[in-house]
Amino acid sequence: MLLIAGLGNPGSKYCMNRHNIGFMALDSLADSYIDNNWRKKFQGQIVEGKIEGETVLLIKPQTFMNNSGNSIGEVVKFYKIPSDRVIVFHDEIDLAPGKVRIKSGGGHAGHNGLRSIISHIGPDFLRIRMGIGHPGSKDLVHNYVLGNFSKEDQNGWLVDLLTGVANGFPYLVDGNHAQFLNKVNLELQTRSKTSNALRRSDVSSADKAKKTDGIFSRLSKFFG
Repeated sequence: MLLIAGLGNPGSKYCMNRHNIGFMALDSLADSYIDNNWRKKFQGQIVEGKIEGETVLLIKPQTFMNNSGNSIGEVVKFYKIPSDRVIVFHDEIDLAPGKVRIKSGGGHAGHNGLRSIISHIGPDFLRIRMGIGHPGSKDLVHNYVLGNFSKEDQNGWLVDLLTGVANGFPYLVDGNHAQFLNKVNLELQTRSKTSNALRRSDVSSADKAKKTDGIFSRLSKFFG
């Protein structure tokens, strides 16, 4: 079994926060590959399915970010999942918006969600670090991560990032990290190359809006 966790805070108040990009990623995965019939268990919302022949359990801890490890630790203990079979999607202020990096093991770098997980299952899990950018000053970080993505972000790189994460997910399950990242980057690069054409084309703009509205309308249903 592979445990896929997304980090965030529960409730509609936080649903579009930058800190909740991990929840958004998991909703995109569930919608694309399993279903979005989340059920309550292990102090979280879970859904289970098979991807590439692998049993995959998705979980969004409902303990609030700082206690994410309480929920994930319960799952790990119940199913006896080795920590290196745990993948965590989380926000990363030290990466530019839309950048994605993969890291195995290591410290928490001040991220309280990771800090909590490490305290429960150790550091040897895989992290999918999704860049949200830095506000420029340490004093601004708290309000920044708990602030909402702008409409421009939602209609731009964020929807492409979530689409790319979903497109590359089977490769992540297979352990092909390079191909997973390639799928994410391909989606983001496609927008970059065609942005001028999209602005000039009413048809393309309509398609872009439909794509954006579709993803976020599906995601918004699951935040309470």
